[in-house]
Amino acid sequence: AVLLPLLTAACGAAHNAMRLTATEVMPVERRESLEAAPSFSSALLGSGVIKHIVIIVQENRSVDGLFHGLAGADTANAGPNQQGRSVTLTPVSMVAPYDMNHSHRSFVTEFAGGAMNGFSGAASICTRTCRAAAIRAYAYVMPSQVQPYFQMAQTYAFADRMFQTNSGPSFPAHQYLISGTSQVAVGSPYYAAENAFTAQHVATGGCDSPTGSTVSLINPLTGIEQGSMYPCFDHPVLFDLLDAAHLSWRYYQPSVYAGLWDAPDAIRHVRYSSDYANVISPPIRFLRDVRNGTLANVTWVIPMAAQSDHATITDGSGPSWVAALVNTIGASKFWSSTVIFVTWDDWGGFYDHVPPPQFNHYELGFRVPLIVISPYAKHGYVSHVQHEFGSILRFTEEVFGLGSLGYTDARADDLSDCFNFWTRVRPPTPIAAPLPPSYFESLPPDNRAPDND
Repeated sequence: AVLLPLLTAACGAAHNAMRLTATEVMPVERRESLEAAPSFSSALLGSGVIKHIVIIVQENRSVDGLFHGLAGADTANAGPNQQGRSVTLTPVSMVAPYDMNHSHRSFVTEFAGGAMNGFSGAASICTRTCRAAAIRAYAYVMPSQVQPYFQMAQTYAFADRMFQTNSGPSFPAHQYLISGTSQVAVGSPYYAAENAFTAQHVATGGCDSPTGSTVSLINPLTGIEQGSMYPCFDHPVLFDLLDAAHLSWRYYQPSVYAGLWDAPDAIRHVRYSSDYANVISPPIRFLRDVRNGTLANVTWVIPMAAQSDHATITDGSGPSWVAALVNTIGASKFWSSTVIFVTWDDWGGFYDHVPPPQFNHYELGFRVPLIVISPYAKHGYVSHVQHEFGSILRFTEEVFGLGSLGYTDARADDLSDCFNFWTRVRPPTPIAAPLPPSYFESLPPDNRAPDND
């Protein structure tokens, strides 16, 4: 592994230069639309409507692959392969025994320079008897297995132009979800590109990773993926803005310390400060905290492995797990002041037919689902506006008047099209699910590595 030097004195200027350079590669009309993106922060701050934001992060599914046939949403029935033939998307179980590779390298293969026909050439891992390798990506989960998600999307707002900001797997994606970047240090041209692994190729991530652990790096402006470093970074994160505003935050994750999904552990100044007390495990504690009248201003909730939607790891209980979180908030005193975002950290290698806009060689990635749940979310609304992970950050920054981190949150929209804050408070709609919250509260902690590709 090659340890890349981190810049010091000119960090701020270099960061700004890099961000401007990334913006300059956009088409002029896109640049103008970003600059003209409306802000609704004054109305929210004046009324004090939203006091709590909950960000639920599920795993590894595309819009075509998880919400096939959702009324009003743009989903496909077939897609092209590398031979120019059309492949029909086939319904599969949530617990189908194969996992598509979803590294940045796999994104490059599937994206195919914008042709979107490389999914037949993507690598995959099969644990039992599987469909032919060339058609595995062309699949969607049977809607009967994800009805809680469909009910949420149909009852509240669903975004069919939500793009994963990075074009890579879970470890960097979770960095984007707390900061709008996977940059290794302020001013560095290098970003974490892939998942982190120990010397024995066991999934890891963060400042508690075993000695010898590394993560591959990429320069987004050149697209060259080269070099690696220990997976412990330092740059501004949303936690910092919340701390400065004297607002509370919590991050519920499968285990404390090293892990692909344990985003706070990878930020040095968070890991080695009193702020790390805001990192809580296991995530089931979220249900108990809400019922006991405790909810931070901003909360991230990450599932354990079995409750995630990650192929070959999930036991299929992910939709019920998310329903338990949503229903618990709905039944609490916090409902009238809360916005819940349910999104997926990456596309999981599964087919999606919408070419992502390219800001640079690492941003944006393929579409992932986004459900916006709130008493103020538009009922049965499908947003066709372009969003990304930075949109969630920007919404949060505007609601609480935090300012900007200056990463992808600065260029992203603020999701305002999904809301109507001038309507009466809508009561919660209970989400029907096969498994009740008590099922998850009875489970033992699960410390398995949730992602290994």
